[in-house]
Order: sequence, then C-alpha cells, then structure tokens
Amino acid sequence: MSKTLEISSDTHAGKKHARAKQTLAKRVREVLLSLGGEAHRGMVIEQVARSLGHDVRQIPEELQSALIHTFEDTWRDERRRAAYGFHLPFGEGSHRWSVRTFEGVSIH
Repeated sequence: MSKTLEISSDTHAGKKHARAKQTLAKRVREVLLSLGGEAHRGMVIEQVARSLGHDVRQIPEELQSALIHTFEDTWRDERRRAAYGFHLPFGEGSHRWSVRTFEGVSIH
C-alpha cells in the first residue's frame, strides 16, 4: 500500500514540476517577446523576477537557476523548442537568448 502511495505521489510531483517548468517557459517567452525577441539572459531573469514581485536587486538564486534550466531544457528538447521558439543566436554557451515567433502558433 505504501509503495502505491509513493508511486502516485512521485507521479503527482512530476506533473507539478512539469507544469511549473511550462509556466516558467511561458514567462520567459513573454519577456523575450516584450523585449523585441532577444535579450541577455540576465535581463530576462530580472524581468521575470519583477513580474513575480521580487526585488531585482536580490533575485533568489533558486529562481535564477530554475529560469536558466527551464530555458536550456526547453532549447535542448526539439519538440518543446519548436513550441516555444527558444533560440540561442550565438550558439550553445551563449547568454543571449531569443525567441522565434511563428505565425498562428500560440502557447496556452
């Protein structure tokens, strides 16, 4: 019985984590679009933090890491990269993030 509960709670936690990453990816996309489609990741992180009500002079390290990992994970996954349009204009390792817009594509 306890193994069933552990498995179901792990599954639930995994879904919750996936939704949180989707939400962060949407926020990154929105910020990039508001900044003209391209910006240094530091600026993107500041804007997302501000939209979440954080003082940009003291952005939590956890939030910064989560945003960076979300962008990188989405960029590395071909399907998600196509859905969100994430792009590294100067290649892997670059801190310049961009988003490609696709007409008729919306992310909900």
